[in-house]
Amino acid sequence: VAVRVYNRGGSGGLYNNPLRVFCPKAADGLSMTLTDTNVGQYHYDIEVNNAYSTATNGTLDVTITDRETGTKVKSLTKKLSLKRNKPVRVTVPYNMDKMCQLTATYTDAKTGKVLSESKQLKYVLTPPAPATPRFNGAPVFGVRPGSPVIYRFPVSGEKPVKFSCNDLPAGLQLTEDGVLSGKIDKPAILSFTVTAENAKGKAQQEFTLKVGADMIGQTPPMGWNSWNCWGLTVTQEKVMASTQALIDKGLADYGYSYINIDDGWEAPERNPDGTLDANEKFPSMKGLVDWLHERGLKFGIYSAPGATTCGGYLGSLGYEKEDAEIWNKWGVDYLKYDWCSYENVRAKENDYGFASCIRPYLLMQKFLRQQPRDIFYSLGPLGGTQVYLWGLYCDGNSWRTAQDINDTWKSISDVGFRQQAGKSQYSSIGHWNDPDMLVVGKVGYGLGENTKGLRETRLTPDEQYTHITLWTIVSSNMLIGCDIAQMDDFTLGLLCNNEVNAIDQDLLGKQADRVLREGDIEVWSRPLADGAIAVGIFNVGETDQKVDMKALIPSEKPAKTIRDLWRQKDLTASELNCTIPLHGCKYLKVKF
Repeated sequence: VAVRVYNRGGSGGLYNNPLRVFCPKAADGLSMTLTDTNVGQYHYDIEVNNAYSTATNGTLDVTITDRETGTKVKSLTKKLSLKRNKPVRVTVPYNMDKMCQLTATYTDAKTGKVLSESKQLKYVLTPPAPATPRFNGAPVFGVRPGSPVIYRFPVSGEKPVKFSCNDLPAGLQLTEDGVLSGKIDKPAILSFTVTAENAKGKAQQEFTLKVGADMIGQTPPMGWNSWNCWGLTVTQEKVMASTQALIDKGLADYGYSYINIDDGWEAPERNPDGTLDANEKFPSMKGLVDWLHERGLKFGIYSAPGATTCGGYLGSLGYEKEDAEIWNKWGVDYLKYDWCSYENVRAKENDYGFASCIRPYLLMQKFLRQQPRDIFYSLGPLGGTQVYLWGLYCDGNSWRTAQDINDTWKSISDVGFRQQAGKSQYSSIGHWNDPDMLVVGKVGYGLGENTKGLRETRLTPDEQYTHITLWTIVSSNMLIGCDIAQMDDFTLGLLCNNEVNAIDQDLLGKQADRVLREGDIEVWSRPLADGAIAVGIFNVGETDQKVDMKALIPSEKPAKTIRDLWRQKDLTASELNCTIPLHGCKYLKVKF
């Protein structure tokens, strides 16, 4: 045995990890990776590699098992011969109609060494939408008197779908593509019937436009935000590509209508008159906004009350009026107002009370509400302060209830389960609690200039169902954070379930709260406008849990129907006893 001592730390000697001497066997160079791929048919690529010079042989066994029934769906066995650094790839196709687990096991023929790994397979619970037209949005929209109306009716079905209305109020226009526009100058409650028709049939919706002083945000906003995929590398081209994908993939047909640019759009210096332009990544902000409005979509922008934003770009400090006016000129419909460098102002003034938090948000609110258009006002997170306690006082339309989210179970469970519990009293129509953006699909946070910097969310499929279930039951903003252009059918199924989204958009506007925590099971519930209740049953533990769902429904009334919202089917008595996988959930609508 020869031990070589070398200078590893820069000043002589051995540093960092403890010294380890070992004699590697040929099998020690073996490794196996599993990659989920959705190019063409859904499949897993199983790659086995040998890093050592000695060639080895072995057997790869792959099984796909239905997690609900325990039955084997598919199995295969392959003999592999592995030369140095020449990985062998085996492709295993799968269907997404069942909740399945893939297990790959490689056994080295000479040493018996075993490599084994299991992965949850993606599964789609949402049934396909019918070819006939179907309205998928809340039948209400609110504006202030004199503010422009911009609303796209969310309707799925075989294209093209043509829209019409025989009793449209004066001052409004409806295009054949379903874009409602116009202006109503006086407070009013206006109801009218909209018809959507295609080659397969037609559907109607009784729609209400509420015009009044406090009508912005009748339901939580749904749309897309650039941060989780592009970070500071966002560009006008990327925004337009995501917008077109939102339309082409049908997300706009389910109510996703806000296209929000996060940090990174601001020019490095203000103009002599104090106004702020966009930087070179956005050659025409007004042109971009007009392009969105023509499609019935709304535009959101980002700023902060300090001198700089979280990403180091120019903030609004001292220029709140100028910024509100230029946003109105561009046609902005949504403002995410962050915090970040305003902490320097508090330190300079040696004022750390709630009043010092409220002051900059009240100032921006003043100038936003002076503009002749509605701008949804979203208040960002603050270090150590509780925005939900005073967000309503600042006329915020939503406010963050926790720090930034990331795509891990630890973050989801903390931001979701821990920090949303007990906060339902602070949420109301037009003023929503916001646990942060969605972290499904491909994200990257701007770590790469292009799509190569994006990766699949680290959440398992079960965790993603839990994520969407919890966010919708607590009436959260539903802002997609991934690259929509690369969105797969699994993610579309998560985001485009009309019965699940209807809970988030329910007209009663009552956020759910936790009503039971028993071991690893949490039950969250909220009342709905039609007299039913929505119930989310969550397994937050690390093992599968058998539950009697009927016993967990928080009501003494006998249920007439118990509906599985994800599968969109009424459950039989035998289906109420089930197993919820670790980090998984069941989502119910209970009618009495």
